[in-house]
Amino acid sequence: MNTNNLKRKRLAKRIFINAFMSVAVLVIVTVITLLMLGFRFDANKGSLEQNAFLQFDSTPSGATVSIDGVVSGSNTPSKNSVPAGRHKIVMWRDGYQTWQKTVNLGPGTLTWLNYTLLVPKSLPIESVANYKSIYSTLASPSGRYMLVQPESNSPTFNLIDLSSDTIKSTNISIPSNVYTQPTTTSGVNTLKPIAWDGGERYVIVSHTYGAKTEWIVLDTQDITASKNVTQLFDLGISKIVFSDNSGNNLYALDSGDIRKLDLNAGTISKPLVSNVTSFDFYNGTKVITYVGNGKSGTTQRVLGIFREGDDSPAVIRTVNTSSSVPLNIATAFYFNENYVAVSQGNQVDIMSGSYPNTTSDNTNSLKVVASFKTKQDINNLSFSPAGQYVLAQSGANFASYDLEYQKLSESTIKSVGMVSPLMWLDGNHIWSDADGTLTIRDFDGANVYTINPVLVGQGVTLTNNGRFLYSVNKNPKGFQLQRVRMILP
Repeated sequence: MNTNNLKRKRLAKRIFINAFMSVAVLVIVTVITLLMLGFRFDANKGSLEQNAFLQFDSTPSGATVSIDGVVSGSNTPSKNSVPAGRHKIVMWRDGYQTWQKTVNLGPGTLTWLNYTLLVPKSLPIESVANYKSIYSTLASPSGRYMLVQPESNSPTFNLIDLSSDTIKSTNISIPSNVYTQPTTTSGVNTLKPIAWDGGERYVIVSHTYGAKTEWIVLDTQDITASKNVTQLFDLGISKIVFSDNSGNNLYALDSGDIRKLDLNAGTISKPLVSNVTSFDFYNGTKVITYVGNGKSGTTQRVLGIFREGDDSPAVIRTVNTSSSVPLNIATAFYFNENYVAVSQGNQVDIMSGSYPNTTSDNTNSLKVVASFKTKQDINNLSFSPAGQYVLAQSGANFASYDLEYQKLSESTIKSVGMVSPLMWLDGNHIWSDADGTLTIRDFDGANVYTINPVLVGQGVTLTNNGRFLYSVNKNPKGFQLQRVRMILP
């Protein structure tokens, strides 16, 4: 046999084998990649179709998941891929009510359904503290404490530690030298807790006696260190908020000017913003939002922000409207993006981008990413604690906008009376005490659960571990702090 012919045949064979293996590897890699991207062959259409991905989780975990009536192979937390389009998702677990939602999924998208809150079917009410009367209650931000005020004219509060299953209760009183002692001619004397600091140690308390109001920082861990802000500074304060968790630094609205106060140093800043009618402070982002008046002698009104460290405020929007038209502004930081939501009447605009740094409108730095209208003028506008959702409330009607999925949802709270401002229970759920009944629901209004009767206008909180939901209601002997178990033993 010719040696050269044999070598050529061997070479051709090696080339063929290598080429075949390369093509096979390329095909296998391509198939695996397509599978990872969610592509499947649709025999009915005769083409490749890209699936959508779903991530599931629940509180508590271990819930069964069904997709369009077909039970998934694993309990929460779990994941699945489904054809793009509308799908009905149902989750349930023994002893808990069913959670369900219909979602519309796009090809190649990832949707997180990890906020499912499973509510027990049976919610027996446990009374954990009893009172002859209750004037006010205030829950701390994470649900660790509940501050109960039995009498409106008393400086004594009941501080309840909710951090464990067995609650601990302590009575604390504002020292007599910290607040002005009312006289027989001073009129009505009322004290009321207004807000906790983020560190859950200090509480702002307003004290009204007759036509005067003073502001007190109550130190719940060292009562003797409590301070009277009004006595320290000669200001006509109408609103005050903590600017950090030290209990010493605050922002105050004084005769239309926002100023920063340092209680330790006893110093007052120059006006940071002027002609202000209302403001809020977002401790996580260190941003003040405000509504104020524009040029004197005009109907101009402004919505703006001020950040710690800025030389001057930044006007987000100027409008020409009467004071009867409600204006609102809120801000958040979500997925490394700044967001600002503003409302005028029933119109909401959501903007994203860099905060402007001038005292005039700067529409180049913030771009409108979503707009919508509600049925009525908006009286409350907020972001969820994590910043993903915008909540706009108009009485019993509310709308929520999901920044991540760019989806607007609208819902109505069934009520025969007035509906108080909706409150965030956690990052994904809101609660209402309309008609004296505590209800909780998803951010978009879905999955409404009736919990128990409550006293309207009082504190409601879910403990940090999600185990108990606390509220306040009447009982045959007076009033009670009560709880229901949300995670079954």
